[in-house]
Amino acid sequence: MKRFNRVGRKVVYQGAILDFCEDEVITPEGKTVHWDYLEHKGAAATVPVMEDGRILMVRQWRNAIDRFALEIPAGGKNGAGEPTMECAARELEEETGYRANHIEFLQTIVPAIAYSGELIDVYVATDLVQTKQCLDPDEDIELETYTVEELIQKIIENEINDSKTISAILTYYSKYCHK
Repeated sequence: MKRFNRVGRKVVYQGAILDFCEDEVITPEGKTVHWDYLEHKGAAATVPVMEDGRILMVRQWRNAIDRFALEIPAGGKNGAGEPTMECAARELEEETGYRANHIEFLQTIVPAIAYSGELIDVYVATDLVQTKQCLDPDEDIELETYTVEELIQKIIENEINDSKTISAILTYYSKYCHK
């Protein structure tokens, strides 16, 4: 396999959740190229499964697409060192008002592999106990529940097009429902 060698990374802009970087890379042919790179501290998400098997989803405004989106609960880590399981549990309770007594790892996804180092660890959350929703000041989240089959239909009909949600729902279905 040919080897690419990153010889430099310069932060061009530092944002609240992302740093925009310019990477200098030497190709296998010896050429120097510059690539954009988004540095991200990482995130976690959950597929929260209610006692009746329905999945708890969040509907929230997403500025990047200028509309509401139906997603699994997720959020960024509080610093690069925060374990993703802790992040997943925290975000689940903040966004939904439910705490999980059982969380198990499902998968890691790379939502934008060509230009970002963001990794999202996805967990399945079960044995949910209702607590209190504790939203960030910029969040306005509505809770909805669906069967996994209803969510797959929403994916097929392009009503759900968030990559972490699509990947998580299909992996959950394959691993836990489709035997």
